[in-house]
Amino acid sequence: MIIKTNQDEFLSYLSDASSYEGRAEAVYLPESEAEIIALVKQCTRDGVRMTVSGNRTGLTGAGVPEGGIVVSTEKLNKIMELSPHDKFVYVQPGVILKDLQDYVEAQNLFYPPDPTERNCFVGATVATNSSGARSFKYGPTRNYVLGMKVVLPSGDTLTLKQGQILASSYAFSFQTDQGSHYTFTIPRFTLPETKNASGYFCKKNMDLMDLFIGSEGTLGIMTELKLKLLPLAERILSCVVFFEQEGDALCFIDEARAKTKSGSLPEAVKISARGLEYFDRRALDFLRPDYPAVPEQTCAVWFEQELGENEDACIAAWLRLIQKHHADADKAWVAVERKDMEKIKDFRHAISWKVNDFVARHGLRKVGTDVAVPEAQFPSFYRWMTKLMAQHQMAYVVYGHFGDCHAHLNMLPENQQEFDQAQKLYREICSEAVRRQGTVSAEHGIGKMKRDYLLLMYGEPVIRRMAALKRIFDPYRILNIGNLFEERYLQ
Repeated sequence: MIIKTNQDEFLSYLSDASSYEGRAEAVYLPESEAEIIALVKQCTRDGVRMTVSGNRTGLTGAGVPEGGIVVSTEKLNKIMELSPHDKFVYVQPGVILKDLQDYVEAQNLFYPPDPTERNCFVGATVATNSSGARSFKYGPTRNYVLGMKVVLPSGDTLTLKQGQILASSYAFSFQTDQGSHYTFTIPRFTLPETKNASGYFCKKNMDLMDLFIGSEGTLGIMTELKLKLLPLAERILSCVVFFEQEGDALCFIDEARAKTKSGSLPEAVKISARGLEYFDRRALDFLRPDYPAVPEQTCAVWFEQELGENEDACIAAWLRLIQKHHADADKAWVAVERKDMEKIKDFRHAISWKVNDFVARHGLRKVGTDVAVPEAQFPSFYRWMTKLMAQHQMAYVVYGHFGDCHAHLNMLPENQQEFDQAQKLYREICSEAVRRQGTVSAEHGIGKMKRDYLLLMYGEPVIRRMAALKRIFDPYRILNIGNLFEERYLQ
């Protein structure tokens, strides 16, 4: 095991992409499950806190330590087994997502989860139940986890397979691989009927594995993952369409979403988007210095669809929809070849890193929403958010997964006073999303930066029940303390 004790050697482990900063005494890089088990037991004996770190691409501080040691999974980076016939892959948690996707695609297979930053570790995407552009069709990471092995804070291991350990109503009873027995009841609360990555997943008759997915490293350390794969589509249409009027763009998204869900067209020409995203005029203005081909005074929609045998008919159906909503098809960026698709992907992802860079240059932290609301609420909620920005003269850009009714409104403060105002507006937006039965975090998780908003979403009684659930697995309170809820709830 590699151990770094000189802070000059591990400064990069003390912050993430949001510029959230922490502190630690040392960084440990275990190279096997056995080393993780030994380290967990030692930390339990000595009362040393440990924060599990991925590649620190997150935006919530989940992998940033607040004291104790950091445990990086970067040396656990092997793809252990691939089964093209049964369509699964076994990996260690430190495998980089892009490397995994490239590896399986070389075998004509496909791993759908697609967060914006593909240099993240696969284990971190499971720990946060990541989603992304393709979740509109394929759903979040949770849908592709077939099994896992977890080291619990006790040092015991738990080998889980999908469908193997199920709750009886809200009660679990099971043994670890070493024979230790766990019996407990999960909290009862209502999950929002939206894309959601906020707190523990708790549901009647649920799979135990779902409790660990999205738990942000608070219940155990994943050492092995079995992931579901799909056949790789031979041809994909990727397109950025520019609209002069925002209303036209939003109506285009509404109709594309409805057609995708209903399958109202004949199968031969069915519109079935796997990604459906929006960029407002401010976002395009923000991008134009690096992408001068972006038309002036426009907003944009990106969509992607897998093409079948009736490729021409499918493209024609999209063309009709584009024309119906008053976009100029001749100005659209269209890609069906891989190299051109990568250019569009770079364009889509650029807005996120440019916002991160803007915030970092001003010495501030990112203030960007990750809210989602039910479909019926989304049009009026979006108008309410933009009106709120105008009322307070706050600079901002909007982009995101509008197919999932999930908006990233990123405020652009340039000084501390504006940052403080942005924080107040952020809380107001989260409160309104909750009031509309939505979520405060649709894909990025809670980490340490959004603990107050999880409290806002569920209320203190639920948070206390979540904390009680963590204490069942982590009675000595050593693992990822500060993620999801404040430490005071663990007392």
